[in-house]
Amino acid sequence: MTYKEEFISFMVRSGVLTFGDFTTKSGRKTPYFVNTGNYKTGAQAAKLGDYYAACVQENLPNGIDCLFGPAYKGIPLAVSAAASLFRDYGRDLPYCFNRKEAKDHGEGGSMVGYKPQDGDRVAIIEDVVTAGTAVRESIELFKHVAKVEMKALFVSVDRMERGTRDCSTLDELRQDYGIQVFPIVTVRDVIAFLHNNPVDGRVYIDDGIKVKMENYLAEYGAE
Repeated sequence: MTYKEEFISFMVRSGVLTFGDFTTKSGRKTPYFVNTGNYKTGAQAAKLGDYYAACVQENLPNGIDCLFGPAYKGIPLAVSAAASLFRDYGRDLPYCFNRKEAKDHGEGGSMVGYKPQDGDRVAIIEDVVTAGTAVRESIELFKHVAKVEMKALFVSVDRMERGTRDCSTLDELRQDYGIQVFPIVTVRDVIAFLHNNPVDGRVYIDDGIKVKMENYLAEYGAE
């Protein structure tokens, strides 16, 4: 089993990837939902870091100087990914994250952890990007921190949905900022792996759910 397939099973077992009738923040009715807030144990954090590290190592085995986790959900993701990169691949990358409000005492500033330097190549570690707001805010934030190169964005799942244009939100970020974007898995990967393939004896995507997901992508999917 590939790390991508293992990750899909991991999301299901963690109650992060669920199927049913949901409404997204944008008002779209969706037959599946990804809630990364359901990760809550040390074992899950360790495994999650392993999957992000595998994705980083597969796509950018070098050329990164720093991992950045946008507050708040990105913070534990960047930390766990950095730990896994060191443990599994011997890559000791520094990490940092932002405060929601800049600190005006002590060392001050909006960044915690590593202090990015001019010329650094930064990779953003995020969960699921919907509108891309947090990523755009992060890129704007770094303009006031140092002259860095925003090298890449790593996310857990690409829902492959249209953003404000005909392309997906991740493609919008690629176009607008020239940033490379790498999901651990896409919704197409999820459908292909889980369709009539049980996890712990239960089928999560049967023929009926698959039709609903395909219909959803037909209506909201990016071209």
